[in-house]
Amino acid sequence: MSRAIKHLYTALAVAVVAAIGAFGWLMAEFNNPGPSTDPVTVVLPPGSGLGAISRRLASNGVIERDWVFVAGVRMNGAARALQAGEYALPARASPRQIMDILVSGETVVRRITIPEGLTTAQVVSLVQAEAGLQGDLTETPPEGRLLPETYHFSLDDDRSALVRRMQDKMDAALAAHWPNRQPNLPLKTADEALILASIVEKETSLEEERPRIAAVFLNRLRKGMRLQSDPTVSYGVTGGTGPMDRPLSRKDLRTPTAFNTYRIRGLPPHPIANPGISSIVAVLNPIETDELYFVADGSGGHAFAKTLQEHNRNVRKWRRLQAESK
Repeated sequence: MSRAIKHLYTALAVAVVAAIGAFGWLMAEFNNPGPSTDPVTVVLPPGSGLGAISRRLASNGVIERDWVFVAGVRMNGAARALQAGEYALPARASPRQIMDILVSGETVVRRITIPEGLTTAQVVSLVQAEAGLQGDLTETPPEGRLLPETYHFSLDDDRSALVRRMQDKMDAALAAHWPNRQPNLPLKTADEALILASIVEKETSLEEERPRIAAVFLNRLRKGMRLQSDPTVSYGVTGGTGPMDRPLSRKDLRTPTAFNTYRIRGLPPHPIANPGISSIVAVLNPIETDELYFVADGSGGHAFAKTLQEHNRNVRKWRRLQAESK
């Protein structure tokens, strides 16, 4: 073998060893823990390519060398599999771990909680104010048709789509519970049940009281008595824009509106708030009682009565407690 050929083989061998060494170093770097000592949240905009993603990761301090990330991702055939979104990357995550997370599409789960008893206008305001969502709500859903709950979403999800989920959840809840109602309720439709559930929701925050308060209202409906519910009067005054900034007055109770159940008989034309599941269930499955009245008892709950005479005593007691508290 000539000396020239020997030199060529030697050079090739050195090149192969060097390439193997470089590949081994690259793989070690790709698998080694990253520089971040704390978890880091990184947002990758839609349409970001591999180069833009690697630069953003480097600028956020989760990788040291963007070209190592690029090379490792390409060698794993994952360049087109990385997904945009908001990601929570753990401390010391290696480039390989980060690649796997971005391929999985397991983005940060955000939450928005809709409390029971808010009007639709109030719910819309909460959704509109949520910075993690995008798009304006161009239509206000019907009153009472949004199910109060904690909803999960991802960064930049559409506001309208989230509200549609709330509507779908309420429709599903009514469809599930209406068939399981007690027989002989003075309610003709699930919509009527929803109206009464919204009134029960506004009357008490105590879950254990709701079936009892529902029973009182149902008893009054059976007897043709007016419901005489203060929250319905408040809704008629505000139009559902939010809570009143003052106590109800005697004038409010006398002023006719479609929602003033001191003046109208039966149910108001539509719900006065968005009730939770427990209020819907309470209306459809009330306790058995012949009570017709209730009033606040000063402890956060209510005093119930079967007769007007007994109720008037409870009212006088409540007014004394109010006077003493002042």
